[in-house]
Amino acid sequence: MNKLSFFSLFLPSFLLASFSGVLLDNNSTQPINNALIIDGNITTTSDSDGSFSIENNSSTLHVKAYGYRPLVIDINSMQKKFKLQAIKVKALYLTFWGASNNSRTLKNILKLIDNTQANAVVMDVKNEFGSTSFLTGFKQANSYGAQKHRTNRNIQKFIAEMKKHNIYTIARIVTFKDELQASHNPDYALKRDSNGSIWKNHDKMAWVDPFDVRAHNYTISIAEEAAKVGFDEINFDYIRFPAKKGLHFSKENTQKNRVKAIESFLDSAKERLQPYGVFISVNTYGNILWSKKDDNNIGQMLLSLVEHSDYIAPMLYPSGFASGSFHFKNPADHPYSVIYRSLKNIKNRVDITRVRPWLQYFKDYTQKRRPYQKFEIQEQIRATEQLNTNGWMMWSPSSKYHKNYLVK
Repeated sequence: MNKLSFFSLFLPSFLLASFSGVLLDNNSTQPINNALIIDGNITTTSDSDGSFSIENNSSTLHVKAYGYRPLVIDINSMQKKFKLQAIKVKALYLTFWGASNNSRTLKNILKLIDNTQANAVVMDVKNEFGSTSFLTGFKQANSYGAQKHRTNRNIQKFIAEMKKHNIYTIARIVTFKDELQASHNPDYALKRDSNGSIWKNHDKMAWVDPFDVRAHNYTISIAEEAAKVGFDEINFDYIRFPAKKGLHFSKENTQKNRVKAIESFLDSAKERLQPYGVFISVNTYGNILWSKKDDNNIGQMLLSLVEHSDYIAPMLYPSGFASGSFHFKNPADHPYSVIYRSLKNIKNRVDITRVRPWLQYFKDYTQKRRPYQKFEIQEQIRATEQLNTNGWMMWSPSSKYHKNYLVK
């Protein structure tokens, strides 16, 4: 069992009290090993028999274990055995504009979750432009007007409604693609090598330098705000370097430096988010699952990401793979094979129960414009079930879903 953190050595002994307990699976009552028990910056892990002991200085503890919902322990309850609920996360994406407590989109998603296998929501908290969906306490972002177009006026009500429906909540936070932050901080916005002007990608959005710690701290501060209001998981998107040549960075743009920058960001996020007991997941391109020694020039390598986060979320959209991939002229015609073969390719390298892919819920945009309907949706889900992933996340750009596509 882990000992006290370095931080705890500086706490006066009279502020610390010893607390012990046992963690069990809610269904099987089997002990849960290697769960993380957290009191602020003090952590320990459970033993093979599920037991733990921690020197704590607060009235509540957070518990994290892969494949389970987060748990909050009230140490004043006199309880010594604690049961964690196993979960295969089956999430529906909720757009920035659908995040209003009164939106029809949200109401429809709540009905779907009550009546289908879906049990989670991925909500935009910080979008590609840099806007936040609710008013955070992060003054720097607010000074830029990040909250100006917020769509949720009562995030506490939103979280309470999610808990009422037993919904697992995931805060999607766009990381280095951030027009708002870049425009207010041109000194660390990415610029063109040729003329020093701020670079914007095809949708006219600027990026901040992934090497710059100021960019790290900014996004992690918003993630911390999401953790404070009660989200179960923080999902970092665009946590990569842009796939673009001719840009100026604050460090030499080598694979080693890129990978280290992403790891540094995740380590900082883990440290600052740890007191809240939230999980951290990372979105990746689907082809990351097929690369062993190459970061695809964006700083993402599978084993590195697994080591520095809780869950990996590869975007395994069949339409995202080029013609000829998997020996298919049009991969979008083969939704099951694309998902199954991609996941199976990494099964011997990583714990597949820590992988939760994004699945395609939109029309094929490549050759045939094939509509993705019940067959295509359920074939993708079937592949994840056969390989025992940590569920899936469904990407519909409009957040519109059909009940009969998602019924088990």
